[in-house]
Amino acid sequence: MIMPNNIYINIAAFIISYVGMEGVAWFTHKYIMHGFLWVLHESHHKPRTGRFEKNDWFFAFYATIAMTLMYFGYDNLDFRFWMGLGVTAYGFTYFLLHDVFIHRRGRFFEKIDHPYFKAMRKAHKVHHKTMGKDGSEEFGLLLFKRKHLSN
Repeated sequence: MIMPNNIYINIAAFIISYVGMEGVAWFTHKYIMHGFLWVLHESHHKPRTGRFEKNDWFFAFYATIAMTLMYFGYDNLDFRFWMGLGVTAYGFTYFLLHDVFIHRRGRFFEKIDHPYFKAMRKAHKVHHKTMGKDGSEEFGLLLFKRKHLSN
C-alpha cells in the first residue's frame, strides 16, 4: 500500500479544503449563482416540479474539481488527493444539510431540534424570502448571522 507522503500536510489539506469550501460556496452562491448563472440557480428559488432541478448541475462542477484533485494526487496520496476528499466531504455535508435537512428532499433528520440547526433552516428561509436574482441575503450554509440563533 502506498503511504501518504506527509500525514500532517495531508490532514491539513483535508481540513483547510473542507472549511474553505464554505467560503467558496458562499462566494459562488452570491456572485455566480445569483449572477451570470442565475439561469441554472433560478430553479432552486421556485417550487420544484420534479425530482431534480437545473440547480443540481452545480453538483457536477464541484464533483469535477474534487475528482480532478483526487486523480492527480492518487499515485502518492499527496495533498491534492486529501484536498479532493475535503471538497467531497463538504459536498456530502452540503447535500445532507441543504437538500435533505433544509429542503426535505429525503425524510431523514426530521427530529433534529438543536438551536444551531434551527438557525440554519431559518437563515436559509431568509435567503429564499426573495424569489428573484437580487436582494437575497445569507448565502452560506454552515455560517450565518448570529441573529438567527435567537428564538
